[in-house]
Amino acid sequence: MNAIQVGLLGMGTVGSGTFAVLRRNQAEIMRRAGRGIAITMVADLDTVRAQALAGDGVQVVADARAVIANPQIDIVVELIGGYGIARQLVMEAIAAGKHVVTANKALLAVHGTEIFAAAHARGVMVAFEAAVAGGIPIIKALREGLSANSIQWIAGIINGTTNFILSEMRDKGLDFAVALKEAQRLGYAEADPTFDIQGVDAAHKATIMSAIAFGIPVQFDKAYVEGIAALSAQDIRYAEQLGYRIKLLGITKRSFDAQTGVVRGIELRVHPSLVPMKRLIASVEGAMNAVMVHGDAVGTTLYYGKGAGSEPTASAVIADLVDVTRLHTADAAQRVPHLAFHPDAMSDLRVLPMGEVVTSYYLRLRVADQAGVLARVTGILADAGISIDAVLQREADEVGFAGEGQIAQTDLIILTHDTREATMDAAIAQMQALPSVLQAITRIRKEELA
Repeated sequence: MNAIQVGLLGMGTVGSGTFAVLRRNQAEIMRRAGRGIAITMVADLDTVRAQALAGDGVQVVADARAVIANPQIDIVVELIGGYGIARQLVMEAIAAGKHVVTANKALLAVHGTEIFAAAHARGVMVAFEAAVAGGIPIIKALREGLSANSIQWIAGIINGTTNFILSEMRDKGLDFAVALKEAQRLGYAEADPTFDIQGVDAAHKATIMSAIAFGIPVQFDKAYVEGIAALSAQDIRYAEQLGYRIKLLGITKRSFDAQTGVVRGIELRVHPSLVPMKRLIASVEGAMNAVMVHGDAVGTTLYYGKGAGSEPTASAVIADLVDVTRLHTADAAQRVPHLAFHPDAMSDLRVLPMGEVVTSYYLRLRVADQAGVLARVTGILADAGISIDAVLQREADEVGFAGEGQIAQTDLIILTHDTREATMDAAIAQMQALPSVLQAITRIRKEELA
C-alpha cells in the first residue's frame, strides 16, 4: 500500500521535530499505522531554511494554499499558529476534503465549534493531541481512555513557562520580575510572554479539555483568566509554611447545587491556586506539565510529562497522523467524535460566571499592628457567612508612615472554608476600606484536589 501523503504548513520548531521523529522511527510508525506516512510537501515563507530541514524529495513552497490544492495530499498538518491565516487555511483544507492535524490550541479554543462542525459536515477528521500539554496524551485519554466515566473535574499545570517561574520563585526566593527574566534567558519564556504569564495560553488548553470532558461547545470567551504577574515571593513563602504550593492551574469541573445535587453548570477558570503539598501535582517543577482528571468510576488519574518542545510536541503530531492514517478510509460515523460526544448529543450546560464559583481562599492583608484589627477583619468575614479555617500573623518587613510617625505593620494570613466568589468579593471590598488595611489585599484561591 502506498504511503499516505502529508502536507506540512509551517516548518518551525515543531515542524522540524516532526520530520526528525518521523524519519528516526519510520519503520515502527509504519508497523503501527499499517502503511507509510510521508511528508511530501511543505509550506514555509523561509523556503531555503525549510528545504534544508526537509531534505531532498520534499517539495517546499511559500504558498500554503498550494499544499491544500495538491490532490495528492491526504492530510494537512497546520503548525502556523494564531487565529488569523491559520483559521482560513484549516477551513480551506476541510472544504477540500483533507484531514487536518493541528497543534494550534488558540485556534481551536476560539474557533473550534465552527471548525469541528465543518469537518463533521465534510466527513473529515481534525486531530489535535498536540494542542494541549505537548507530549502528554491527555486528549486521547479524555476522548477514549476515560469514555466510560462521568468526568467530575480536571485540574492541570498546562503552561510550562509559568510553572518554571513559580518554581524559581519558590526555590530561590526570587520576585516575579527576576524569575521571568531568568525564564527568558533560558528560553522557557518568549520575548513577549504575555499569553503565558497572563494565563491565556493555559485558558486555551483548559477550554479544549472542558469541551471534551463535558460535551459542551468550546467557549473560551466564557473562561475566567488570571495570571501570575501579581504573585509575590512572600505569598509563596507563606503558602509553604501552611503546607501548600502555589501553581497556575487550569480548572474545569461540574458544579453541583449543594442542596439538590443537580448540576448547576461547568466551571472554566485559570488562576494561581494553593495546592496541598501532599498532592503529587504540587511536586511538578520546572517547565513540566501535569493534568489531574477525576472520573466517577476510575477516581483520580494523573498525566505528567513535557508540555512543549520540538520532539515532545512532534510525538503528539505523529500520533495523530497514525490515528488519521488508520481511519483514513473508515466510515465517518465509526470514528471517535472530535469532542468525544456525538454532535447531536452535545450538552447545553452553561459555563458559570466566576461570581458563582464556590471555592476556598488564602487572603493576605498588610495591616497596621494595632489592637482590634484582627477582630474587625474576622468580623467582616463572619458577617458575610465566611468560615475561617486558619489565621497566621507574621511581622512585615517594612513600616508605613502616617503624618510624622511610623506605623508598625503586620501580615494577616487567613485561610477560609468554601464560599461563593461573589460573597468573597464583597467581603474583600469591606476589608479593603478599613483604615488599618494598608495595601491591596492579596486573594489566592485554594484547591484541595481531593
